[in-house]
Amino acid sequence: MTYQTDSVKSWVPVPQNSDFPIQNLPFGIFSEPGGHPRTGIAIGNKILDLRVLSLAGLFSGPGEPHISVFESSTLNSFIALGKAYHKVFRNRITELLSAGNNEMHHAGLSESAFTDRLSATMYLPVSIGDYSDFYSSRQHAFNVGSMFRDPDNALLPNWLHLPVAYHGRASSINISGTPVRRPWGQVKPADKEKPSFSPTRMLDFELETAFIIGRENGQGNPIGANEAEDYIFGYVLFNDWSARDIQSWEYVPLGPFLAKNFASTISPWVVTCEALEPYRVFADKKEPEVLPYLETQGPCNYEVELEVFIQPENGPEVKVSHSNMKHLYWSPAQQLAHHTVNGCNMRIGDLCAGGTISGPEPGSFGSMLELSWRGTKPIKMPDGTTRSFIQDHDTVIIRAYANRLGQRIGFGEVSSKVLPALPATAFPEARPN
Repeated sequence: MTYQTDSVKSWVPVPQNSDFPIQNLPFGIFSEPGGHPRTGIAIGNKILDLRVLSLAGLFSGPGEPHISVFESSTLNSFIALGKAYHKVFRNRITELLSAGNNEMHHAGLSESAFTDRLSATMYLPVSIGDYSDFYSSRQHAFNVGSMFRDPDNALLPNWLHLPVAYHGRASSINISGTPVRRPWGQVKPADKEKPSFSPTRMLDFELETAFIIGRENGQGNPIGANEAEDYIFGYVLFNDWSARDIQSWEYVPLGPFLAKNFASTISPWVVTCEALEPYRVFADKKEPEVLPYLETQGPCNYEVELEVFIQPENGPEVKVSHSNMKHLYWSPAQQLAHHTVNGCNMRIGDLCAGGTISGPEPGSFGSMLELSWRGTKPIKMPDGTTRSFIQDHDTVIIRAYANRLGQRIGFGEVSSKVLPALPATAFPEARPN
């Protein structure tokens, strides 16, 4: 039996407009004060402790996972159980939490199985072995190309034929709430003959979503575009921090390096494909026609509202962008199909980000580079200051939710505060012997 319908209500209190109704049930890794990291599911303002339910035998039946799966500090072991089990498991959780179901009450778990979500500590939901970042929003690619080349040659010749991507750094992906320190690097202004070494003056956010690999394909085995979603466990929010001045000097010919690898930030809750199923939409029509391995059938993108806020150190947060995941020209399925068409092997927990998502209007652009148009149109803040790029002590917050059908399926948020750059004396050549 499948329980994922709009009419289902939970006996667990869920505030109006909560990101986490019973129709969502995202997975994450949490701990309560003094506790150990383990697997939980968000509902309303609570976290359901799956270890407690497992100990009580509420998952008994064929294929029941060992309790160690729910005691793990990552979701990788649970993800490895496979999509067929995930659906059965999710239905069982929905059944236990549905209004009128008394199994947890009879087991004495109506309170002890829950932790207050707002007081819990959250961790990276998966162990990320590899991370790839795509460049899949046409408007974003057009905007950047227009700035650095010209509007008539904004998209490079390959962009409309394949999902462009680069291989990023998994070790510097952090959980929401982790501060980001302004990085140093080589910068070369256009009016200077030589580069200099300095902190970036053009620190930027990138509004992205990312998917987590839930099934391995084995080296040499491509994943077809129409089977790609069987290999995706779920989605998170992703802020791929960028140092634009470092990037513009280093990226030719091999693409981003120091401008990207210093930090990326993800949200703690993994929203499953099943929760997003009602919000499917068709991706943009491909012109020119794509090669057969990138052809998809049916809607393979999602309508998910995306919002970005900047909060100065001593002021309220200000919304600077409102975009939508539907603006991805290349869908997640096409991204994964292209990633593996050469036989690249994906592993459980690998992360693929879709790239900065920009809509058609200036207020829907997904980076400060675009919103301020390379610094020529600074954004005014309520305190009278302006932002061309992100300043020290600013906090960048990204939130997302699907609500086209009147039922909010939220991602929570991903946020990070920017710390000042290290002093020059932190570098070995500046230290006294």
